[in-house]
Amino acid sequence: MSDDIPSPASDPPGSTHFGFRTVAEDEKVGLVRGVFDSVAGRYDLMNDLMSAGIHRLWKTALMDWLHPRPGQHLLDVAGGTGDIAFRFLERARPRDATAEHPPVPARVTVCDINWNMLGVGRDRAIDRGILGGIDWVCGDAEALPVPSGSVDAYTIAFGLRNVTHIDLALAEARRVLKPGGRFICLEFSHVAVPVLDKLYDTYSFQVLPRLGRWVAKDEESYRYLAESIRRFPPQGELVERMRAVGFDQVKYRNLTGGIAAMHSGWRL
Repeated sequence: MSDDIPSPASDPPGSTHFGFRTVAEDEKVGLVRGVFDSVAGRYDLMNDLMSAGIHRLWKTALMDWLHPRPGQHLLDVAGGTGDIAFRFLERARPRDATAEHPPVPARVTVCDINWNMLGVGRDRAIDRGILGGIDWVCGDAEALPVPSGSVDAYTIAFGLRNVTHIDLALAEARRVLKPGGRFICLEFSHVAVPVLDKLYDTYSFQVLPRLGRWVAKDEESYRYLAESIRRFPPQGELVERMRAVGFDQVKYRNLTGGIAAMHSGWRL
């Protein structure tokens, strides 16, 4: 990472970061909502541009690690477009049910702070013929409208870096999990491979905003998204912050040389 990228620790009291800008804490939610209002209808395109299309493989890796099972209840946060929810329901579909052992369907609660993103997800579910098994809820990752100890698994994909207080969001994740429940975060992270990090910086700050302008007609949102990745905690720091709120057996896996990473923890 470039030395001139500011550290999150440098934010003055009462302020936080929005990309490389310092803003008041109570401003960030509205600013982030504005970004995703802008890109909601092009969210798949956004992820394709951000990851060169590899985000689909990363989401498959998340499902492989989570190993969904029939009867489980997943809370997917910041998942308004339904990408994770659809994959989870497909993986958790009962396949060996009999009359004596009827199927126990899995279910998903999708919680997103952005109504536009939730609207995209509901439309996609209808287009796929998915008319049940998913509840769509508008809510904040730092104050989830979900009872304590009520879900078997919690996922958040490409959303944790956009919250104002990461530690509050992590604590909320642990609160809503049942004992034995699992948390997995998939997020753009810090490249761990020499040379690849320089190439990725060039792509993020020179190519990606131009693609945002040419393809999505929105250069500034894509510039923020690139900046927000660089302000996100490195892999080892996020491990320690997960442990600090009470998660056990915390570990991470780098994907594509650290361009993305998955972090896993359990509530025991």
